[in-house]
Amino acid sequence: MSTEPARERLVVIGGDATGMSAASQARRLKAPAELEIVAFERGHFTSYSACGIPYWVGGQVSERDELIARSPEEHRARDIDLRTRTEVTEIDVAGRRVRSRELDGGAETWTSYDKLVIATGARPVRPDLPGIDAPGVHGVQTLDDGQALLDTLRATEGRHAVVVGAGYIGVEMAEALIHRGYEVTVVNRGAEPMSTLDADMGRLVHEAMTGMGITMVDDAEVTKILTGDGGRARAVATDDAEYPADVVVLGIGVRPETGLAREAGLPLGAHGGLLTDRAMRVCGHEDIWAGGDCVEVLDLVSGSERHIALGTHANKHGQVIGANVGGDYATFPGVVGTAVSKVCDLEIARTGLREKDAHRAGLQYVTVTIESTSRAGYYPGAALMTVKMLAERRTGRLLGVQIVGREGAAKRVDVAAVALTAGMTVEQMTALDLGYAPPFSPVWDPVLVAARKAVAAVRAG
Repeated sequence: MSTEPARERLVVIGGDATGMSAASQARRLKAPAELEIVAFERGHFTSYSACGIPYWVGGQVSERDELIARSPEEHRARDIDLRTRTEVTEIDVAGRRVRSRELDGGAETWTSYDKLVIATGARPVRPDLPGIDAPGVHGVQTLDDGQALLDTLRATEGRHAVVVGAGYIGVEMAEALIHRGYEVTVVNRGAEPMSTLDADMGRLVHEAMTGMGITMVDDAEVTKILTGDGGRARAVATDDAEYPADVVVLGIGVRPETGLAREAGLPLGAHGGLLTDRAMRVCGHEDIWAGGDCVEVLDLVSGSERHIALGTHANKHGQVIGANVGGDYATFPGVVGTAVSKVCDLEIARTGLREKDAHRAGLQYVTVTIESTSRAGYYPGAALMTVKMLAERRTGRLLGVQIVGREGAAKRVDVAAVALTAGMTVEQMTALDLGYAPPFSPVWDPVLVAARKAVAAVRAG
């Protein structure tokens, strides 16, 4: 009678950051004789940087493959049965199996699992508008999307582009199109671009983008995409105006891709993302894990669940899941909401809570805003930056930081991210032993200048 342990099967839905990180980590911990791994990916590519697509489109990254960390062939060489161009269409939780369909041939197959990882990511918001599916209208979520947009840009004679939405993708795609020589209009439904910032900081972004030659249209709702010869997009319409467009890029944001999970009866949160425990195991399901853009995560500052679609979190989730599937143990404690972006030479950063987040969480707070420079004022190249800081009124606990400025501004937010994670007060921050030399910082780093001002505001309040 054989004493060899039965081989388990891990099924992974989604072949990008979370899914393939989980599969790769599980494979490091368990040999093929112990664990069979089957992964499904509906696209052509795996393990790539979606965050790099705007820079590929803009020409800063010359080749698509530079964005790919590990190809399907490389994963297969590590004994992972990776099936590209194959979409999972159903999860049968009771039967412990998934149904998949080959996109190029249509064949359907049921695959059983002992352990399941859901890494379905997020889907771009695509409003139901007349003309939204016209040639020349592009979302930018996958490498296939990026290639389709580049093909349009190379084939288009006109030089007018409209970006719909002014969040991270919107401002980054505006920069990409500027680099491609287009006249760019950004149509934004909010009062200011970058709704991840408070409006006063978003106003700084608006002013800078206008100064770069980008036409900013705020407080505007797109009503339709107007088409011309051959049904191609020719303009974007709002209630008040039309904006000529030889190409339209949608940067309206994303939502968790959890249709499969919903149909399978798995638990979803208020933002539509899957709910997991700290080990990234789906709540109430011992052998199902989920991570990346399809889950909600704990906000360590507010204590509530939120949806944040970022590759940094997705890769960490995959590592945690792979460790747990492979018999080790790991946890993901939560996030503080750190993100950085840029449009041309303007750097934008935030971490923690905005004013409306703090208000929603029932926190009483003070805010301070300071201007400083990236280097000692007398050192060549010193650039202005604006730092806004929120602190809890009674305790002085740091709640959030936003930074808008030029070179050397954005990554300063990492100091605040560490302080938030550690639960530091603004007074404790003033004593941080940060690096100083005139080429890198004033004697008082801008974040510490803001912390000092916040201490005064807390004491006065």
